[in-house]
Amino acid sequence: MCFMSTHPQIDQQITFFSTHNLNASTEFYEQKLGLELWLDQGTCRIYTISGSGYLGLCQASEKLTPPTDKHSSVIFTLVTQQVDEWFEYLKERGVEFEKPPTLNEKYNIYHCFFRDLDGYLIEIQRFETNDNKKDITK
Repeated sequence: MCFMSTHPQIDQQITFFSTHNLNASTEFYEQKLGLELWLDQGTCRIYTISGSGYLGLCQASEKLTPPTDKHSSVIFTLVTQQVDEWFEYLKERGVEFEKPPTLNEKYNIYHCFFRDLDGYLIEIQRFETNDNKKDITK
């Protein structure tokens, strides 16, 4: 049996969140986070995060529902060297943080956490290493 040595190309990545109120979520992500709309599909709106990474917000339905509590296992992480600047930027826009910028020595990251209107946990982090490839097993 012959296997491909490399996987087929992946051109883009989109993470989709469901929301009970698409208009309120749209306002949060556009006005608070300053994300740019990439594609409006009516009941789903897709925003550019960086390069070929996107976030999709979709109106909840019977098949697609947001978490009912704040213990969802989803963490949407935005990686940047400017964690403190994002913290101040979002605080000025009324975003309440669950955890202010903190050094996590175990994972060698500097990060903070807040939630969107549907309870999704959003992390802003930077890796405290200059290596291009990270060894997360240490």
